[in-house]
Amino acid sequence: MTRRKLLYTFFGVPPLAYPCYWEPRWLEVTHRRVRLRGLSPRMPIRVLHLADLHASVFVPLSMIDHAITLGLATRPDLICVTGDFITIREGFQAPDYAHLLRRLSSAAPTYAVLGNHDGGTWSGNHLGFSDHRVVDRILHDAGIELLHNRSVPFRAHGAALTLAGVGDLWNREVSGERAFSGIAAGAPVVLLAHNPDTKDHLAGWRWDLMLSGHTHGGQVIVPFEGPRYAPVVDKRYIAGLKPWGTRWIHVTRGVGNVGGVRFRCRPEVSVLTLS
Repeated sequence: MTRRKLLYTFFGVPPLAYPCYWEPRWLEVTHRRVRLRGLSPRMPIRVLHLADLHASVFVPLSMIDHAITLGLATRPDLICVTGDFITIREGFQAPDYAHLLRRLSSAAPTYAVLGNHDGGTWSGNHLGFSDHRVVDRILHDAGIELLHNRSVPFRAHGAALTLAGVGDLWNREVSGERAFSGIAAGAPVVLLAHNPDTKDHLAGWRWDLMLSGHTHGGQVIVPFEGPRYAPVVDKRYIAGLKPWGTRWIHVTRGVGNVGGVRFRCRPEVSVLTLS
């Protein structure tokens, strides 16, 4: 029996239906706990971490809407979206997208950073926008606060955090000097950076947990080989929660995809409990 006949026999679908249709839409909600200095288990902060929404012909707004519904059902105190809201110039309607994303900011304080596809020098050379004015406007209209090389204080349940965000690494917009300027000592610092490789550029600044996306978790995991798509230098940080010295890095597998394919790497809605 050929592989094609085997797939038809056991799944009743063409061979490409699973990686091209089923798995890219099979969202998984994951829960992880992170212990941060200065926070108490009695006053945890629940963070919804989304990334790589990638609105496009392959990721319609209905898929993103479903991810938002799953995420909001966890009742987050804080929502962080770490970039790649779009893929290229086409495949989304900005007003409709902003209206959809407003569901996030209407439920909890929502902060974001930009990804390599959201506009800039890299994006402009890869069928995207040469600047991020379009995505800036979408986020503004959605009520989402953009942390583009800046920081803000955050409080929930009597606990305090500092949120810092930086521009995208591939678009050469990372500025630690601006992002960490004026951060007071004491409260733990949660850093939003689209690309986990950004950690090496910000090692000299004080942060405790970095939230990233960009990798899509590898997107296609080949048996006996590993991730086929992992556009990072440091392959240790492709997915999940992992230590980096005394700090933590969380890389979500993301909601969307590029090219419409996922295999053995389900899209992810991540929930972190900080305590």
